Amino acid sequence: MPKNSPRFIPRLLAAAIALPLIAATPVTTQPAPRIAPLLQPFVDEHVLSGAVTLVADKDTILSLEAVGYADVAAKKPMRTDDLFWIASMSKPIAATAVMMLVDEGKVSLDDPVAKYLPVFAAVSVLDKKGGDTSPRKPKSPILVRHLLSLSAGMQFRSPMESGPLDVGTLAERVDSYAKVTLDFDPGTNYQYSNASLNTAARIVEVVSGMPYEKFLDERLFKPLGMTDTTFWPAGDQLARLAKSYQGNKDRSDIEEAPVDQLRYPLDDGTRGPVPAGGLFSTATDVARFAQMMLNRGTLGGKRYLSESSVEQMTRKQTPESSTQGYGFGFRTNGATFGHFGKYGTNLSIDTKRGLITVFMVQNAGWRNDEGKKIHPTFAKAAGEMISHR
Repeated sequence: MPKNSPRFIPRLLAAAIALPLIAATPVTTQPAPRIAPLLQPFVDEHVLSGAVTLVADKDTILSLEAVGYADVAAKKPMRTDDLFWIASMSKPIAATAVMMLVDEGKVSLDDPVAKYLPVFAAVSVLDKKGGDTSPRKPKSPILVRHLLSLSAGMQFRSPMESGPLDVGTLAERVDSYAKVTLDFDPGTNYQYSNASLNTAARIVEVVSGMPYEKFLDERLFKPLGMTDTTFWPAGDQLARLAKSYQGNKDRSDIEEAPVDQLRYPLDDGTRGPVPAGGLFSTATDVARFAQMMLNRGTLGGKRYLSESSVEQMTRKQTPESSTQGYGFGFRTNGATFGHFGKYGTNLSIDTKRGLITVFMVQNAGWRNDEGKKIHPTFAKAAGEMISHR
């Protein structure tokens, strides 16, 4: 048909009108995976079952990828919204809850714990390294700051928790800690302890008048949009829970291994909350919390912590004599702070580079030493990703 034909002109006009509409239609494209291909060989070699990785800055998620399987036997692919037991990555969240009350003037870091939990007034210490042969009264009381910095001298757990850590109520478990002798005078050393952060969380209950889990939901999780962070994954969350694995007996393959510190079924509401190590979460939920910390206590225009509280949480609070860099609920070296979980999960916040990395995996024991290369491989790629922006 000639271009000057009367029938051609209407068609030309229609096409011209349609072009802006086509151009205005949003096109969503996913960036090519950059982390997953680096971790895929570990899956192929049956060292890693699967993982979710996340890289972010203070405002934006730069990368969110899944690799491998959430269920190896069923060949169920890992998804980026799958849940993981984050274990001791729960500790910074417990410290945050306490510091929110500190900001409100309802708790002081230098208050004796016995002010809130009178059972601790009678606590004793047996410092065998210091030459003690029988229990004695501590030279100074346990302060709230000692609980948060793991310098209270408290043991990891009490005899009540000889099996799963979610037995009884939080109040009952914390009462049992006061009957266990301290390993050193409060404030004089560092000792990794679930009991310390659990006790701090019990103070949150006493001061707020709310169960600890309700305080977290109302004051932190819901406002931050951490909708999949819970002590009791249920329903769709259970369906999205990644299974945990370890090397089999002869280390020739990996095999399923249940979470060894919690009772099953996981959605049983009679399990007590474990503030120091009982939360389940997703990579994006953890990232929301991390972004709030990197933004010095704020996110989305809402302030959760004062800048002073963030500063105290993320600098070394352990005694000078201790080589351990622990703040309030966070491991720290000054520029970088974060925490890991028993089954391999890891959160790292690098303040100098403005880099957040979240590594979600359920590893109860690597099959071989190749497993030790997995997180460093991810961390290196994440660093390159933010430096090349």
